[in-house]
Amino acid sequence: MISREVQLVRRPAGTVDESLFRVVEVDVPAPQDGELLVRSVALSADPSMIPRLSVDTYAPAFVLGEAIESRAVGQVVESRAEGLAAGDWVVHGGGWRELAVVDAATARQIHPSADIGPEASLHALGASGLTAAVGIDVVAQVQPGDVVWVSAAAGSVGLVAAQLAQARGARVIGSAGGREKTAYLSEEVGLDAVLDHREGGIADQLAAAAPEGLDVYFDNVGGDHLTAALDQLKVGGRIAACGMISGYGRPQTGPANIANVIIRRIRLEGFLVTDHLDRAPAVEAELRELMTGGRLRVPVTAFDGIEQAPAALLSLLRGGNLGKTIVRPVQRSTA
Repeated sequence: MISREVQLVRRPAGTVDESLFRVVEVDVPAPQDGELLVRSVALSADPSMIPRLSVDTYAPAFVLGEAIESRAVGQVVESRAEGLAAGDWVVHGGGWRELAVVDAATARQIHPSADIGPEASLHALGASGLTAAVGIDVVAQVQPGDVVWVSAAAGSVGLVAAQLAQARGARVIGSAGGREKTAYLSEEVGLDAVLDHREGGIADQLAAAAPEGLDVYFDNVGGDHLTAALDQLKVGGRIAACGMISGYGRPQTGPANIANVIIRRIRLEGFLVTDHLDRAPAVEAELRELMTGGRLRVPVTAFDGIEQAPAALLSLLRGGNLGKTIVRPVQRSTA
């Protein structure tokens, strides 16, 4: 069978652009014992993938000349593994491929419904939701009455984090870039205050939104956002350092006021979702209930066609996404 995949052909030397990638046709081998042949219907594009174009992070740098690694969701075409059959739905790590042969032991079966489709397993019911829950509940330990700021609150992790903080009884401030995103956070999610970093200095906006200070900052941005939070956090404040997209694909800048961590006895803790996979079943159950009850919304920004995968990834640098960014491969004849 023939499939298409997106490969990385060179490392960025300055600007990150679509010339780094190529779409190629490949022969797909038949699955062997313990393997699945999966037809993907949605591929993930995540901010954490951007540094891996260049360097090792907590995951290895992408390999030149091979398909980009990512999470995907799809239907089993052929199974050579016990417990899974053709037609079953799985989340897998087969990457930016239309068809992928994957080790069944690394795939997770899911059960989409009419109300919650398979794509949710790439955001709220997957890594994005677990990341948000770990940051809010384990790292920041958000309590009723806390004042919480979530940056990049219109992204897949930020949206879940902001809405979970609401569910915990916090007063929640969200920030994003542009009127579409800020309107969504204000009108659809109902955050207590919304900041637009494209409409003036983030520090002044934050000071006006939280005049008595912050208890928690959920950081997805770093840079000037982290600087602003350090000036606004109360004594004993907490920072859940989830991501720093302001430095992805460009030089990272550190806050000049980092001494506030000492002066205000701030706890700044970074975390990786992969350290908390044991919490996934309980988190998924809660988030599924919130979604079913209409109390958790995560819109999707979709790019159609596997050839659009690079554009999907780069849109995260340009702020062009609302909610989870995915690629929906255009399925072609595989005969």
